[in-house]
Amino acid sequence: MHFTLDKNEKYVVVKLHEQKLNTLIAAELKSELLLLNTQGFNNIILDLSESLYCDSSGLSAILVGNRLCRNSNGAFVITGLSDTVKKLIQISQLDQVLNIKSNIQEAVEFVIADELERNINNN
Repeated sequence: MHFTLDKNEKYVVVKLHEQKLNTLIAAELKSELLLLNTQGFNNIILDLSESLYCDSSGLSAILVGNRLCRNSNGAFVITGLSDTVKKLIQISQLDQVLNIKSNIQEAVEFVIADELERNINNN
C-alpha cells in the first residue's frame, strides 16, 4: 500500500496513493489506522483523492477508522471522494454515519472545530 502521512499536533492526514481501495489494500489500511490511533492520533483525516474505486473491504477499512476515532473521543473524516466512491457510500447509507468533506482544508477545519466543541462540553 502506498500512502503518505502528515502528522500534526491535533490530527494526522493519511493520503492514500492507490487507485483502488479494495481487498488488497484494506487490511493494510486498517492496520495503519489502528497503529496511528494507538500512537495517540484520535483525529484522522483520510484523503482518498487518488482512489477511483472502493469495494466492501475498503468500506470496512473506512468504518474501522471511524470506530477507532469515535471510541477514542476523536473525529474521523474522509475527503477527496471520487463520484464512484461517493455513490457507493451513499448507496450504503454511510454518508449519514461518516464525516465527509470536499477537501483537506474543510476536513482540518472540521476536526479543529469538533475538538474545540468536545473540550467545551467536557468542562
